Amino acid sequence: MSSARHAKAGPLEVHSAGSGSTLMGALKLASRLVPKQLNDEISLAKAELKRKGIALGIASAFFAVALIFLALLVVALVVAAIMGLATIMPAWLAALLVGAFFLIVLLIAGLIGALRLKKALPLKPEQAITGLRYDVGVVKEGAKFNTSTLVAKPLTKAEAKAKKAEKTAKSKRAKAEKEAKAALNGPAPTEHELSQRTAARREHLLGLRATIMAHADVRKDARTLIHKAKITADDAARDARRGLADLSGSAAAQTARDRWVPVGVFLVSVTILLIFLRKLIRK
Repeated sequence: MSSARHAKAGPLEVHSAGSGSTLMGALKLASRLVPKQLNDEISLAKAELKRKGIALGIASAFFAVALIFLALLVVALVVAAIMGLATIMPAWLAALLVGAFFLIVLLIAGLIGALRLKKALPLKPEQAITGLRYDVGVVKEGAKFNTSTLVAKPLTKAEAKAKKAEKTAKSKRAKAEKEAKAALNGPAPTEHELSQRTAARREHLLGLRATIMAHADVRKDARTLIHKAKITADDAARDARRGLADLSGSAAAQTARDRWVPVGVFLVSVTILLIFLRKLIRK
């Protein structure tokens, strides 16, 4: 696959979704596009971080050059100090005194650093991890949980070597799977291609949202119309029952027939309308 194919994948994918004209089609299409949009946004963020990382590396290189010249400046100042002391004592003695001063400072700083590092090791939240393991054990086993299992047993050299080899093999497998997946999907899209693809998909998602909201309004209007139709039908049936109760004899029957036949036709029409609207909502 070429990078041009990746560049076209987004717009083609967006414009090929003609099934979004219905509510279910729009929902299904949105459910497919949203995860892809999130993946592309994450890839775009990675590309941006990579670009900024390169810029940071260049800036770090300039800082390294500045530190080198700072070290040279310190050397020059040390030489100047030695030359100054050489005016009142032999040069070798002046250099020895300056060296002894640096050695004392070095030993003091190194001792303090070693003590603080020893207190901080190992660099992991052991107390929090132990508490979490204890909570998990209590949840699983309750009062039968053996707290002695919280203390990690020291590994032998063979076990440590095997664990390291297993970790290395797992890392290699993950790397091979990643490379195989990259080879299957082709070259990774550039940051510009990702930007174009996400922008096009974002516009399509906006259109899908408008479609979904329009269908939602239609469903709401249909429900309102059904509710009103039901109220009208109930009122008509109530009037019909009252009218029939007041009528008697053949003349009353004829009058009822002439008066309530249109009501029956109306009720049948309302029923057909309700069935039609229900089918429309289900679609």
